[in-house]
Amino acid sequence: MSPAQARAAVDAAYREHSRAVLATLIRQFGDFDRAEEALHEAFRAALEQWPQAGLPDHPRAWLIAAGRFKGIDGLRRESRFEPLDLDVHDRAAEREIEADHEGLEDDRLRLIFTCCHPALGFDAQVALTLREVCGLSTEEIARAFLTPATTLAQRIVRAKAKIRDARIPYEVPAPGELAERLDSVLRAIYLVFNEGYAASAGAALTRHELCDEAVRLARLLVQLLPEPEAMGLLALMLLHDARRATRSTPDGELVLLEHQDRSAWDQTQIAQGAQLVRRALLALARLRPPGPYLIQAAIAAVHAQAPDYAQTDWAEIVGLYELLLRAQPSPIVALNHAVALAMRDGAQAGLDALDALLAQGELDDYHLAHAARADLCRRLGRTAEAHGAYQRALALSRQEPEQRFLRRRLAELEAG
Repeated sequence: MSPAQARAAVDAAYREHSRAVLATLIRQFGDFDRAEEALHEAFRAALEQWPQAGLPDHPRAWLIAAGRFKGIDGLRRESRFEPLDLDVHDRAAEREIEADHEGLEDDRLRLIFTCCHPALGFDAQVALTLREVCGLSTEEIARAFLTPATTLAQRIVRAKAKIRDARIPYEVPAPGELAERLDSVLRAIYLVFNEGYAASAGAALTRHELCDEAVRLARLLVQLLPEPEAMGLLALMLLHDARRATRSTPDGELVLLEHQDRSAWDQTQIAQGAQLVRRALLALARLRPPGPYLIQAAIAAVHAQAPDYAQTDWAEIVGLYELLLRAQPSPIVALNHAVALAMRDGAQAGLDALDALLAQGELDDYHLAHAARADLCRRLGRTAEAHGAYQRALALSRQEPEQRFLRRRLAELEAG
């Protein structure tokens, strides 16, 4: 194998196996930093040895063995012992590691749950997951979340220290703890997706790449732990992301769902999302009610599969929001329920529900609540009220595309 071929093989192995190799090395050494150092040493050894020895039959097993041996060498040197005389081509060790395929996959699952342990702050969970599970650089994560790289790096360092000092176990939670711990993992993944979906990511790591990373992480989670709520989250993200190309114009203007070009939606992702919803509901088998991610995915599937906005099954949407209100009561869910009511029963019914919700005061500073009220008043011909509600929404909005949209609506009202 030529040096160029070896380099290409090592690069390909890094893309395909580095996160899985790191997960296993973290389990073996019980330390993130030592495992990362061993990972780099393993790939350095590959660059040196693969040109002469050729590509191993099982590259991942070879890299784990090399990383383990290099790491042990480092421990021995630090303890003032002689370095171990270990052959990184130890085929017996490679076969042993490759045979434990299920254990290696468990290592990846352990790493996800460790990074999202509730003892860590939520920001730290997200940063550590993107860094260690997804392999993004500190600089990429910092730019994506508009955070100084030094701040992000300190957050990751503190998180690793907390795992070490608090002796947080590197394990998948026991069945009795799984539901609570899984929610923390799903919440972290969904935040990554929403950060990209809301278009607040920096230029170097685009919003689309953040969405893609969240979907990739959710796919891995479902592969390793096919829980209905994990399937629901993956389905929800796929169904939302299927509309990526139609959510805004080329010059960045917002396009509402009712005006989006459905022929440009990604039908493959819609089919995958809908299939995951069906699979998750079957997995529940009436043993327990669906969770909030799965219900939201079911709502998104109804929208995605409707031939157009007017022909959406609004009765089904209203029913699903009522189910979601029982599973996860919140003012935002209630707002969406009111909007769905307006589509099923008419604008006045929706406005009555929305006004009752606004009277409770929890949505006073939420711009989308006022934008929804403005739209319902506009549809009912209550122009003055619509104008005031649009102005209130504009004053509360923080994103420029939304502000431009609201200004256009105000201008349309004023033009009559």
